[in-house]
Amino acid sequence: MTPASGESVSAVRDAIAFVDTGIHLRFDPARVIARLFVPGREDVGPGDSRATPVVDRVLALDDAETAATMADIDERFDHRHRQLHDVFRRHASLVDARIDDKVEISDVRRLLLGATFTHEYAIEGAALCNPSAVPVGPVRADGSQPFVMSVRGIGEGHRSSIGFRSGSVTARGIVTIDDPVPFAVAGRWSDGHNDRSVFHAGLAALGDDHENAAFVLDALPDRFTDAELERHLVGLAADGVTRRNTTTTIEHLRAMARSSYDVSFDTDTDVSERVLWPSAPAERHGMEDARFVRFVDDDGHTRYLATYTAFDGEHIAQHLLTTDDFVTFQASPIVGLAAVGKGLALFPRKVGGRYAALSRHDRETNAIAFSDHLGVWPTADVLQVPSRPWELLQLGNCGPPIETEAGWLVLTHGVGAMRTYAIGAVLLDLDEPDRLIGWLDTPLLTPGHSQRDGYVPNVVYSCGGFVHGDHLVLPYGIADQTISVVTFSVAELLDAMVPPTT
Repeated sequence: MTPASGESVSAVRDAIAFVDTGIHLRFDPARVIARLFVPGREDVGPGDSRATPVVDRVLALDDAETAATMADIDERFDHRHRQLHDVFRRHASLVDARIDDKVEISDVRRLLLGATFTHEYAIEGAALCNPSAVPVGPVRADGSQPFVMSVRGIGEGHRSSIGFRSGSVTARGIVTIDDPVPFAVAGRWSDGHNDRSVFHAGLAALGDDHENAAFVLDALPDRFTDAELERHLVGLAADGVTRRNTTTTIEHLRAMARSSYDVSFDTDTDVSERVLWPSAPAERHGMEDARFVRFVDDDGHTRYLATYTAFDGEHIAQHLLTTDDFVTFQASPIVGLAAVGKGLALFPRKVGGRYAALSRHDRETNAIAFSDHLGVWPTADVLQVPSRPWELLQLGNCGPPIETEAGWLVLTHGVGAMRTYAIGAVLLDLDEPDRLIGWLDTPLLTPGHSQRDGYVPNVVYSCGGFVHGDHLVLPYGIADQTISVVTFSVAELLDAMVPPTT
């Protein structure tokens, strides 16, 4: 890890001492989850599922072959997963419709049937990157602060999921990351609750917030279930003779509802086991760049929020995660012009009675947005435009703002020639965060010679750090291949800030 080359960087290096913790987390192809596999559906191009002939082959095996095959599967795979037989039974139930009701199936054969429709997916098979760390729980008696760090795992087909690690930082700034447990498991999905304000704003962006939308949404409470929505969609469809474009509105409403869901894990799982796997159509190709923040509500309640990028293989959209305990999560869409693109990052509390967020709505500048609703961000105002050599292509944030007595400390990223990423910092006014009052005139971090190569070369990037005492703990990805952690003195970092040039 090195700052950028040049005389000005030497001054930054002298002014801001940083500590390389020696932590280097690499992607681990052995971290796998058991997923449903339907033969034929993985093929590119036209063609039906081949599920029926596969089921017939499993049923045609004699009992001895079935038992021997299942014993071999258990020997090879049981130690790699938690409750693998439960997964097999669940997957077997999904093909029950292809089996004659009169056929009796033994438990061993049902397990083999489920195993035949299961495959392992290496959640970190290609890369590990984009970490975001937040403190969890109180400071311990010895002065150390536990934290949870989210990570982006990338596997086959460049599909991204969100995983976690745990760790702690001592009062002296010594950081440790706990070894992850050997298992990884995707959470249980269930229907979530939808928000009427988000639906209205989302339909407005599609040009569809008119009579049809009012017919459905005005009859619903502020928050409603998928079942409640469906009942009113039936009424809209039945009135299609006297209305225009009912089919389009119904499709839009159902698509938005599919982006709201809940995920839960068993409480006896370790946080490093838990994997948020893409569940909504909008994120079927990945959940990217989660930016977690410990958010304190007006009543003092603490919860953890994260914005992330949902990617369906062609389009991107901002979504929101909410959790109190990293055991149960609620996912929902975020809409509005300020939430277009990537890089929305929430402030850790309301400012002036409103939610606040950093935005890169125009894809190249740092901007700020305010809202009365976490799911709706209508507008954004530019804070910082690219002007220096290391940010010629674009600017963005490296996670949620951090509150200090001097102002809101924002870690930024800039992209320069040869698509080289660098991490910098700016300071926003504490009471008026739409005012940029300071910045570092050179980057904190740029890729060193040993950090250039990887899945995405010439990149150092973070989705968020936190402060403990005078120590800024910053996890960051290197070439989308490795995650490292560095600490800075907050006082030295603030002292190195200079007034921004226009």
